[in-house]
Amino acid sequence: MSVMAIVGAQWGDEGKGKVIDELASRADYVVRYQGGGNAGHRVVHGDDEFAFHLVPAGVLHPNVICVIGNGVVVDPRGLLHEMENLRQLGVDLDRIVISERAHVVMPYHFVLDRLEEESRGVEHLGTVMRGIGPAYVDKYSRVGIRMADLLDVDHFRSKLSAVLAQKNRMITQIYGQSALSLEEIHTEYVGYAQRLRAHIRDTESILQKALGERRAILLEGAQGALLDIDFGTYPFVTSSSTVAGNASTGAGLPPRSIDHVLGIYKAYITRVGSGPMPTELFNGEGDALRAAGREFGTTTGRPRRCGWFDAVAGRFVARLNGFDSVAIMKLDVLDSFSAIKICTSYRLNGRELHAPPANHNDLAACEPVYEEWPGWQAPTTDATCWDDLPEKARRYLRRIEALLGTPLALVSVGPGRGKTVHLRELVL
Repeated sequence: MSVMAIVGAQWGDEGKGKVIDELASRADYVVRYQGGGNAGHRVVHGDDEFAFHLVPAGVLHPNVICVIGNGVVVDPRGLLHEMENLRQLGVDLDRIVISERAHVVMPYHFVLDRLEEESRGVEHLGTVMRGIGPAYVDKYSRVGIRMADLLDVDHFRSKLSAVLAQKNRMITQIYGQSALSLEEIHTEYVGYAQRLRAHIRDTESILQKALGERRAILLEGAQGALLDIDFGTYPFVTSSSTVAGNASTGAGLPPRSIDHVLGIYKAYITRVGSGPMPTELFNGEGDALRAAGREFGTTTGRPRRCGWFDAVAGRFVARLNGFDSVAIMKLDVLDSFSAIKICTSYRLNGRELHAPPANHNDLAACEPVYEEWPGWQAPTTDATCWDDLPEKARRYLRRIEALLGTPLALVSVGPGRGKTVHLRELVL
């Protein structure tokens, strides 16, 4: 048995939910290690679709224990709503456990997220305004409220009183908005704590025990590596570390326990929100990718920006995370294209670049250098093995594999379970 980390390798929305759902059939634990309710994992079973935001995507497998790790910021109201939807589907909620060390997204985080985003004007970041950034700010400012705090009514009130006084000064004096009520927030969140009490646990001990028993553990990332707070297109990034190096920290496992890191890419690339995207398509090809791939946000419904596969960013991410293997998702979306491009380098002020520049203005000024590949213009959705794929599709995939410098493990040819071509066994 092993520990495998699943990492999004682009700007999120790569198809991690499908991969986790399929691999979870062989897992004992699935652990979310970062992010919050701003994430959205979509899982398709036949005619049914399931959208997960905080609950790990392995929850549909009845024997899997789903852990919301210490690296996640938890909106209790959103989590309870998600859990109620699962309860109505007959899912055993006893299998969902939440780290007592996970930080809580509080009402003032939602308010400040919105006010701060609005204040940026045309320089807005494109945040989904779910309070995630302000919650992480409080975590690192050491004024955050954790799940364990909610369970002690008096301690929670004392801590909330001090923090809210500070937040209300910001809300009223800087933004000119009405102050939030201590009594209302305290009563509301004590109620959430009582409903979640049985799920709030010492998850590090649970996972350490599982590790000692050689159980199979999947570590589930949210967003993507190009949105990482350190290595993404800063400041147009998420508020947590999305890369493999944070998987152990956010789950409460030692780094050397991770046996395999699997990177998830789309066969093209998408992005939601603001920020540079060198291969973005502003023509009919971008519209065709969006329509064929149903590229609308799982959490917000916003249309995603679409572009050709960016191997410059892809190779940077593969090396940064030390991917052992990669998955290429949504190959079938390209089935109708007569020609397909891959960006192999950038051109900036007469120089050729083979890695993304750190300055987002420089990245925005980069021109993609493309290779053009012939499309296969044949359906791939019924492929069950490598040889079933059209020859031109196989050549395209092998070129991506070579550019990434990482072995290709699986290819997705449709959103449902089983619509996957496996090239090598992923051991769990």
